[in-house]
Amino acid sequence: MSTPTVRRRRLGVKLRALRDAVGLTLDEVAEKSNGALTTAKLSRLETARTAAKAPDVEQLLDLYAVEDAELRTALLALTRDGGRRGWWHSYRGVLSPVYEDLISLEAEATSIRTWQMGVIPGLLQTGEYAREIITATAMSAAVEAKVDALVEVRLARQVVLTREQPLDLWAIVAEGALRTRCVGDGVMRDQLARLHSLSKRPNINIQILPTDAPPHVGQMGSYSVLGFEEHTDLDVVHVESLTSALYVEAREQVGAYRDAFERLRAAALSVEASVERIAEIRESA
Repeated sequence: MSTPTVRRRRLGVKLRALRDAVGLTLDEVAEKSNGALTTAKLSRLETARTAAKAPDVEQLLDLYAVEDAELRTALLALTRDGGRRGWWHSYRGVLSPVYEDLISLEAEATSIRTWQMGVIPGLLQTGEYAREIITATAMSAAVEAKVDALVEVRLARQVVLTREQPLDLWAIVAEGALRTRCVGDGVMRDQLARLHSLSKRPNINIQILPTDAPPHVGQMGSYSVLGFEEHTDLDVVHVESLTSALYVEAREQVGAYRDAFERLRAAALSVEASVERIAEIRESA
């Protein structure tokens, strides 16, 4: 049995919520499906133990009387895209399943709210800065051998910012991350110049949390909230650590991370003042 992906878990949770909303048991749904769906199969779909097929999901949405066109489209996209080969599949020997999940979610998300304590967000990095960060944080010879490929992946991910309907990115970055002493000559100056340039895009907002800020909720760690249009119950939080990553999917917990982000926005410099701070730090880099 394959390991459930974030996409499958999100779909399963939503299908369970829709069933609960109409007050049906698994047995009742199986009966209404005229034998097309068994109780066991429904259970496996809701617990993400098996991948869903589009016809099954369409039938369930009909049984649950889901008329919201956008919700139907979103859930069917979760189903169909699970079998789609994205550009990242060509890096199958390089990427962990968790990293593949992140890339596929970024490709589907309409917004990302990210807080970073120690580094510039990956979607805003230059190639040389990405190389230094990936190299510095590699904790095994296996990762060290993949640096070139991992840099390629990081830069390829950035296409979401310039696609036909670009991702809405709001990034809050600790000022200390902008003052990193990179080994390569001019690496940090180029990175700060890129931040300054990207901040002018209408779909990108960057705020800097100054080093002299009082204690704040962001001190508990970096994270990103990936949003999916109006259906916030499909949102996911990505929390990355040195050797692994965690996905937070429970609605209440995702809500707590959203609230924390709002606190960070209030504590950080304004977008306008942040652009000025980036320019000032670049001049002294």
